[in-house]
Amino acid sequence: MVLSHHDSIGLFRSSAPYINAHRGKTFVLMFGGEAIEEENFPNIIQDIALLSSLGVRLVLVHGARPQIDQRVALRKTEARFSHDMRITDKETLECVKDAAGSVRCHIEALLTMGLPNSPMHGARIRVCTGNLVVAKPMGVLDGVDFENTGQVRRIDTTGINDHLNDGSIVLLSPMGYSSTGEVFNLSHEDVATQAAIALKADKLIVFSNYAGIFRKDGKLLRTIERSQLEQLHRDAEIMTEDTVIRALTTSVAAGIARAHCVSYETDGALLQELFTRDGAGSLVMENHYEQLREATIDDVGGILNLIKPLEESGVLVKRSRERLENEIHQFIVIERDGMIIACAALYLYPDDGSAELACVATHADYRGKNRGERILDEVKERAAAAGIERLFVLTTVTAHWFLDQGFKPATIDALPSSKKELYNLQRKSKVFTLDV
Repeated sequence: MVLSHHDSIGLFRSSAPYINAHRGKTFVLMFGGEAIEEENFPNIIQDIALLSSLGVRLVLVHGARPQIDQRVALRKTEARFSHDMRITDKETLECVKDAAGSVRCHIEALLTMGLPNSPMHGARIRVCTGNLVVAKPMGVLDGVDFENTGQVRRIDTTGINDHLNDGSIVLLSPMGYSSTGEVFNLSHEDVATQAAIALKADKLIVFSNYAGIFRKDGKLLRTIERSQLEQLHRDAEIMTEDTVIRALTTSVAAGIARAHCVSYETDGALLQELFTRDGAGSLVMENHYEQLREATIDDVGGILNLIKPLEESGVLVKRSRERLENEIHQFIVIERDGMIIACAALYLYPDDGSAELACVATHADYRGKNRGERILDEVKERAAAAGIERLFVLTTVTAHWFLDQGFKPATIDALPSSKKELYNLQRKSKVFTLDV
């Protein structure tokens, strides 16, 4: 798709808040050996270089399972697994070192490439690696000796941060070293999650052959709380790879604020996830203290307290308690420690294929933290599930926010006929629409 000059400028401007938000932050990127063999991988490397040039501190963790498999087959060595982990004997360890070293060199070469007229021309990116992962043996598990298969004992955060502070990208392989000089074959999932946790990274981004976290019914879960994802995983309701799900949930449970899953097959998925409002994959969060849910009759008082200041200032149309009680199941709320801090209502007009987004409100103490965006995402999902094709909103004061969320200006004629009849000419609300 070729963007017009005007669209390109608009896209660049809309990404500015994300550029500012990500600058100086630490991201850990995890991708398996399958991603490295994908034809889109050079594009991912170019996008990684772009992130580095924008001031993001990057730690890359790669896997090498298919590359190890190839070398094991060439040596005619038996590949042995238990608990989905490779049993690494001395001969297999040589295959691991050969494969991991080859993959590391390939990634370093791609990050060094700076041909004229290429996206990385003049980038001059430094890639640093080394003995930054201290390992311990897996040992004997259920009677199986894993030999040189290991686990992460410690991440050298001081060494990694020194490299990051120098402006370098840190590259970690699925290998670790012990104080006795042994080499261990590690899971790249273990390396990535432990690195993210030890570094207190701002994000863990996991590349998958799926375009996010998918339920078995084919639904893409764009935003999901960790506890919900773990339950769906236990119920075998998730299609996305187990290694990806474990990395996402483990990191978030340990305090990583946001963990993302994006496709390694889709060109630009990483940038779209990080620099656009809707993203390209899935986001996993903890949200211990806040719950987004459908409102109940017990929430009426909390919603009234929330919207009262906005009604008094004329931002919202006044609602009586009786009306709110009758319409309560059309409301969505965010509750924090027993307090309603945000809400919105969704009124369906199924005959017209549209729905009204109304009574959008966030408590003054909790604005500016994307809570309105979270509610809007939930509203869009519910509208789409109900077969709605278009949202509309009437507003007098907050037009700028709806424009930021992708709504487009419209006329009164865009309203369903029953809503048009109730339009208040004196209030002169502006109309905006958004395709679901």
